[in-house]
Amino acid sequence: MRVFFAGTPEIAVPSLEKLAERHEVVGVLTNPDRECGRGREIKCCQVKMKADELGIQTFQPEKLDEAFIEEIRALEPEILAVTAYGQIFRKNFIDIFPYGGLNVHPSMLPKFRGASPIQSALLSGDDETGISIQRLALKMDSGAILAQEQYVYSSDDTAESLTVYFAKRGAELLAEVVDKVEAGTAVETQQDESAVSYCSYITKDDGLIDWTEPASAIDRRLRAFTPWPGVYTFFSGKKLNILEAELYPQEDAEGECGKVIRVDKKAGILIQTGRGILAVRMLQLQSKKALDWKSFTNGVKDFTDAVLGG
Repeated sequence: MRVFFAGTPEIAVPSLEKLAERHEVVGVLTNPDRECGRGREIKCCQVKMKADELGIQTFQPEKLDEAFIEEIRALEPEILAVTAYGQIFRKNFIDIFPYGGLNVHPSMLPKFRGASPIQSALLSGDDETGISIQRLALKMDSGAILAQEQYVYSSDDTAESLTVYFAKRGAELLAEVVDKVEAGTAVETQQDESAVSYCSYITKDDGLIDWTEPASAIDRRLRAFTPWPGVYTFFSGKKLNILEAELYPQEDAEGECGKVIRVDKKAGILIQTGRGILAVRMLQLQSKKALDWKSFTNGVKDFTDAVLGG
């Protein structure tokens, strides 16, 4: 099968590698190189670097205009495979491919259509999520399902760890579906539109902790926003990043939300929430380095009995 691949971030690299092992990848579409960092250095994306390593031609247009479409048509691709490209394709582009397009989406569609399915599933409090291989459609994440696989959370799963897992497993499922499409054995199931839910883009402000929420919700927010944008609160007017924490098993007493109750020699710094206690193990005060809870409390005065937030 002559595959044209589209993807940009690191999560898409395993899909490109797996497809290149089993099919002929005739080209790779990825976003243009952008300036990044304080030095505004031009940095190419992970998918482009992998394509260069594999000797596959890369395309980085600012827009998918008619000239670009004709250039890709000349490659005679048969199917479009997409992992985290980040844009919706128009019909005139999808129509290039006789076998249409496939997309990897890290949720159990139709749940969590949109840009942040991994984080949204963690925030929801669901016990499980999954991966879907869907047909590309003109409406975002609405295509028929060709493969799905559930994933049951462990207590220490974060967006970071799940991204690594879904990158690898999604690549395997995508390659298997391409095989089935080529063999004519693929089965497609339409999504249940009555069960659709959506997720949105995440911003830095989403990491602000509301201590009136239950400890379980704050714990989910921490895991969903690791490594980015992280979660934070304020102490004495300074931003305080909470880097590692866990639910404290003991029932909480009445107390002000956000109050630092005490230090537990095994669990860490105990903080009152709207329901339950959060035990913080690693934290970072603004302009300071990250510290474990013991080092932090030894170096920061008046932290016990402080009320965080603001």
